[in-house]
Amino acid sequence: MRNVRRVTNNEAVSPVIATVLLLAITVMLSSMVFVLMQGALTTAEKPAAEATVSVRGLSNGFHVIRLTTLDQTIDPAKIQFDLYPENSNDGTSINGLVSEPGVYGLIGANVSFHDRDAGYSVSQGDYFVIDSATVGSDSGTWRFKLVDLSSNSMLANVVLPPIES
Repeated sequence: MRNVRRVTNNEAVSPVIATVLLLAITVMLSSMVFVLMQGALTTAEKPAAEATVSVRGLSNGFHVIRLTTLDQTIDPAKIQFDLYPENSNDGTSINGLVSEPGVYGLIGANVSFHDRDAGYSVSQGDYFVIDSATVGSDSGTWRFKLVDLSSNSMLANVVLPPIES
């Protein structure tokens, strides 16, 4: 009997190359997971809004406070207003959120907010109307403040001017 030698052709990848390939695949997958999760893990805070206002006292006993500039739109539920006499501690202040039903878009309220673009947001061009004759802010020195509660920043802090004659 003849000795038959079997010749095998192992065409498999060498163990060194297989290890390198597995490491490369692992690094690629872990870096992809890191990149995808990086956006979810970082919380970008919005910068505080900046605004300027114009104030006018009208002869009919009303004050109009208009947002002449505002660099971003803000949710009305995040804006608080305060109207108070500057040199008094008798509790005659009026305050609340812009989004309250008795303020947002209500004509004839003591303090009302009018959303010029009707987008349910506080934006440039929107305005407040204060019934100063009813509230009593037509005499003495009264202040009007707007505070952005989301960033806890002051948007406006103005003194109401005298009513025009």
